Amino acid sequence: MMPFFNLFAIFFQIGFFGFGGGYAMLPMIFHHVQQFGIMTAAEFSRLVALSQVTPGPIAVNAATYVGYRYAGFGGALIATVAVVLPAFILVLISMHFIKKFEESKALDAVLYGIRPATLGLIASAVIFLSETSILNGPIISVSLFENASDYINRLPFAFFIGTIILAGKLKIGPIKLTLLAGAAGALFIR
Repeated sequence: MMPFFNLFAIFFQIGFFGFGGGYAMLPMIFHHVQQFGIMTAAEFSRLVALSQVTPGPIAVNAATYVGYRYAGFGGALIATVAVVLPAFILVLISMHFIKKFEESKALDAVLYGIRPATLGLIASAVIFLSETSILNGPIISVSLFENASDYINRLPFAFFIGTIILAGKLKIGPIKLTLLAGAAGALFIR
């Protein structure tokens, strides 16, 4: 079992360097979960799904889940506080200096560099989630000469495409889509 100090240190680091929000933090959480042998990719994928359907930010929900699973209520509390604390501290500090650096070219340059890195982290989360949700394994292992349909889980892929259509074309909101997907999963996947 992971000691509380290590749990705090991991999630404090994730909270501190988690620019871009929860989805950008998911690859970092998964990296540490894998590094310490806490859970498999499939278990982490289920954690992400659970974090999606519970109220609150996905990274906070994931931290709470990991902390609880491996150290009970105390672990959940420590992981949750640790992942939120850096943002709280940084917001307090930034509010103090916001007027001073409002038109800073250096700050604009830093943010200019962070934006594409954040997009890359979010794309990494999308790839990870697709590998564990709609594909049968890592995308990188698929050869261009192999039958790609052998790597696709058809029903989850249909849910994925259906969600894109319902959200993009019919403008159905995320809460309704989540409830629809959950109901469809309960009906079709047993």
